[in-house]
Amino acid sequence: LPALDPARAVREALRVGPGMLSVAGRTLPRDGQVRLVAIGKAGSPMAQAALDALGTGVRGVVVVPHGTGVPGARDGIAVVHARHPLPDAGSRRAAAAVRAALEGCTARDVVLFLLSGGGSALCEAPLDPAIPLDDVAEFHRALVGSGLDIVAMNTLRKHASAVKGGRLARLAAPAAQATLLVSDVPTGRLDAVASGPTMPDPSTVADCRALLPRVADRIPPSYVALLGSPDLPEIAKAHEPAFARASFHCLLDDATAVAAARDRCRASGWIVEVDARTDDAPVADAAEHLLARLAALHRAHPGRTVAVVAGGELSCPVRGGGIGGRNQHFALHCALQIEDEPVAVLSAGTDGIDGNSPAAGAVADGTTCRRARARGLDPRAVLAAFDSHALFAALGDAIVTGPTGTNVRDVRVLVRFA
Repeated sequence: LPALDPARAVREALRVGPGMLSVAGRTLPRDGQVRLVAIGKAGSPMAQAALDALGTGVRGVVVVPHGTGVPGARDGIAVVHARHPLPDAGSRRAAAAVRAALEGCTARDVVLFLLSGGGSALCEAPLDPAIPLDDVAEFHRALVGSGLDIVAMNTLRKHASAVKGGRLARLAAPAAQATLLVSDVPTGRLDAVASGPTMPDPSTVADCRALLPRVADRIPPSYVALLGSPDLPEIAKAHEPAFARASFHCLLDDATAVAAARDRCRASGWIVEVDARTDDAPVADAAEHLLARLAALHRAHPGRTVAVVAGGELSCPVRGGGIGGRNQHFALHCALQIEDEPVAVLSAGTDGIDGNSPAAGAVADGTTCRRARARGLDPRAVLAAFDSHALFAALGDAIVTGPTGTNVRDVRVLVRFA
């Protein structure tokens, strides 16, 4: 987590001098108004670091989840709390506050956008303002459970939203714009962070209409009507004037987390392999693959402690009513396969949240199943009930950090000791 500190990353990206602002090496004249918009789980530390660097005279808005600490009070800076993973009334207030903060931008102004995971739900307003709040939440819920990949989901989200798909960039024009991102999406898909409110998008209305039949029976009728309308407008494209003075800079992503874990393992004297082949894989398949890689690494380096490090997120459709998440589910899958072996597995979400549990993830080892049975818990039954948190909490092996203020997806470390 220290390697994933968004405040430090923002401080390193900003340089302020007389009449100028440098953002990730790009120098911008500071002869007009500086406006700041921070949205996402890392919004508070990112905004605090930026405001500390920029000093006084900045106006803008910070949008963060309920229960998140906020930057110290500043004149001209509004703070809005909203819900994640499903939008609420705060999300709509956030969208209105952000749009108001961007009104009247001139060519002399600079807009600094600070985006991180969770922003898609935290700041939302439907393109049709008559759509009720309950429908907005149900639309987001239905897409998450639809089986569509993140690109397809975002195609629909962006076209249905008044603030996504580059629409905030349009509002900020003709000001110079710089977006700093803490990415919770696959490498190369930065337009998916917070559904790309400041970035151009290659998807089209035609793409949207092609996807609509796959979700029409899941999403509210109001969204079916909106997305199927012949008047549905295109979202922002790269050739538009709004992006003529815009730049985008990824500060942290899952590769940062993987590199940090790898380096810590190497510092312990272990042989380490990074495996990038399980992103979005089903939990069971990922467990089998990564344990197989660990076994192969052990055979290649007998007598040495070996480790496999992986990042990204796993597919974990939930069929039970238990408490847990994909990381604890993965750890329990592994526990059943490493019983009585000198192997330990860590899997955790860098945002401190795993599914519907209070944990970030869990640690499992060769003793996990034996210790669980001694407490009257059947690991296979717990797995089938998707209730992994109950088992790891009972054993004291749940990883509980609370919200971390950052979000770059998940990290997994599998170790076989010498």
